[in-house]
Amino acid sequence: MMISKVKNAMSNLVGGMMPHGHHHHNHHSGGQTCGTDSLPPRFPYGRPDFLDLTPELLQYSTEHASRPVLTLKRGSRLPWQTGYAEVINAGKSMLNEDQASCEKVFVKKPSGKHRNSTLGMSLKDDGTGIPLHFWGIFDGHAGSGAAIMASKLLHHLIRDRLGEICHLLENPSSAPPICLAKNGSPYQAEAKKGGAQEPEDPDAVSDASVRFYMEKVVSLESLVMGVIETAFKQMDDLIEKEKSSYAISGGCCALAAIHLMGKLYVANAGDSRAIIIRNNEVIPMTNEFTPESERQRLQYLGFLRPELLGNEFTHIEFPRRIQHSELGKKMLYRDHSMTGWAYKTIVEDDLKFPLIYGEGKKARVMATIGVTRGLGDHDLKVYNSNIYIKPFLSCVPEVKVYNLDEHKHGPDDVLVMGTDGLWDVTTDKEVADAITAYLSCCDPSDPMRYTLAAQDLLMRSRGVLKERGWRLPNDRLGSGDDITVFVIPLAGHESET
Repeated sequence: MMISKVKNAMSNLVGGMMPHGHHHHNHHSGGQTCGTDSLPPRFPYGRPDFLDLTPELLQYSTEHASRPVLTLKRGSRLPWQTGYAEVINAGKSMLNEDQASCEKVFVKKPSGKHRNSTLGMSLKDDGTGIPLHFWGIFDGHAGSGAAIMASKLLHHLIRDRLGEICHLLENPSSAPPICLAKNGSPYQAEAKKGGAQEPEDPDAVSDASVRFYMEKVVSLESLVMGVIETAFKQMDDLIEKEKSSYAISGGCCALAAIHLMGKLYVANAGDSRAIIIRNNEVIPMTNEFTPESERQRLQYLGFLRPELLGNEFTHIEFPRRIQHSELGKKMLYRDHSMTGWAYKTIVEDDLKFPLIYGEGKKARVMATIGVTRGLGDHDLKVYNSNIYIKPFLSCVPEVKVYNLDEHKHGPDDVLVMGTDGLWDVTTDKEVADAITAYLSCCDPSDPMRYTLAAQDLLMRSRGVLKERGWRLPNDRLGSGDDITVFVIPLAGHESET
């Protein structure tokens, strides 16, 4: 995501004045001192391990002037013949703040010695257990620390959490029990029955038909969704906890695809995007979380807890900034309860800076950040103030499920995952058409075909360098952001479970 997302977008609208009257900053963590300068990084900067870059190539990858495309090497292989390509931004940040991971791990019951560890990293995969495939893209802002840490650890957290319900995954035909015994195994109500029993009451709740109405049946699928949601929260908590010992800069959007037992779970917290392309039809697998899409949630929080607004912001939205001379006039507004607009009489409080301001890619929360879900950002403050933005940011992903076994997939049916740099200048339909056209010309047996398709997509959004910056063929501006793309063939799970 662009660092300019975390600049204020109002210089052209309100003369660049921030709530305090200070000019906007160039970096979203501007003005704050975290005292982390002396701390070591949690993980060193690098590109994804699977790219296997030499130090020379790593250096070359950071050249903003030429923006070289990095792809999987011919001969190296990711699970499912997954394709991958990435490119650095046009100069908005020193390093590529996107990160990616692609892993195959195995879900198994935690053994005694690992049961209590928060992160079963020591639980080495020996190829036994239920296979889980994981693809993640992490779009960092204000530093790459959070994105790198999430790319290294999130799949382990998901695997470990699933391990705790492994006995339920191994028996998918029955619904998960409502209550587990203290040792984590299914709770047996029979074992609780005491000695003397009352005579059978015909109206007692033990009658199955009555009990059916009183108990909610929870599917295994929704239990897996809950595990993924919980793991994102745990990842966010871990970043916060480790910030006391390590330098973990910034925050990141997180988009993950998890294949488990014939289903794809796509979990999104941020403004990255995933689409399935099947028979050249687009099936969206994510929604973006931005100040505009989450306006009502953010305004409601500001309404309920005005102290979070630090006496600088108003939760009410107006179509433009209000002048002091307009006090007492009626102006269009909307609050957390409204989708439409109405008129209200302007009072002194309405002169505060709006919690959400700007439109489209320029929309910001508290004049600072342009994305409303993700990991990290624990020390992010409004420029030159003591107002924290984290309470308004959610680390909870939206999880959508796609059942691979319900559909037949050909070699050109894919899941495309990309950071917003890809989608800012290319529509879902254009991506689908480009993928279909590219793959139809590719040798179906070439293991590189999906990486070449990812490279083709990426170069379409980056464009080529002209005198006036990066341009697309129609002379529109190309994306100046970091761009990361996975192209995952859906038939991949048939050849490799």
